[in-house]
Amino acid sequence: MVRVKSRYLLLEVNVTDRSRLLLLDDRAVFRAVKATVARIHGDYGAALCSIRMSVKYLNALTGIVFLRFPKMCYKLLWSALPFITCIETQGQNIPCFLNCVHVGGTIRTCQKFLIRYHTQQLHRILPTCKDEEEKQEVREALLNCSVTRQNKEASEVEFDSEEDEEESFSEEDEEE
Repeated sequence: MVRVKSRYLLLEVNVTDRSRLLLLDDRAVFRAVKATVARIHGDYGAALCSIRMSVKYLNALTGIVFLRFPKMCYKLLWSALPFITCIETQGQNIPCFLNCVHVGGTIRTCQKFLIRYHTQQLHRILPTCKDEEEKQEVREALLNCSVTRQNKEASEVEFDSEEDEEESFSEEDEEE
């Protein structure tokens, strides 16, 4: 069996008004990228990129987007990104541009890069803090960026408890 190779693009959505990021959803980003590829590269580009392209992750608070698409067309998609000037969602146009931060072969490598990237951003913010309280908040945020074994175990415990809750709900439904 042959493995299907994909690429993951880590994008940062840059807007002038950060509150407008909350309006974004994954379908709007997908439509904007697909329309731009079709406009720039025509039917050929649209067909290549729409085969297995999807938005895997969107964080509206930070403006981070993970896009997955076939390996053979990542340069085609990447070349169309500078032409995205706005994203239409909920009847509003959000003026923005997409900054490609990282291209990876797996989503895990993109996640590791994202942790390093955010840590670097926080280190850059630390010298610009005005008072000691603000610096302490940034330091705490830096400590929260590190992935430790203890945090993984805590998240596994939460996941197990969610499964138990789902099982109890399904048992209650069967009794009714």
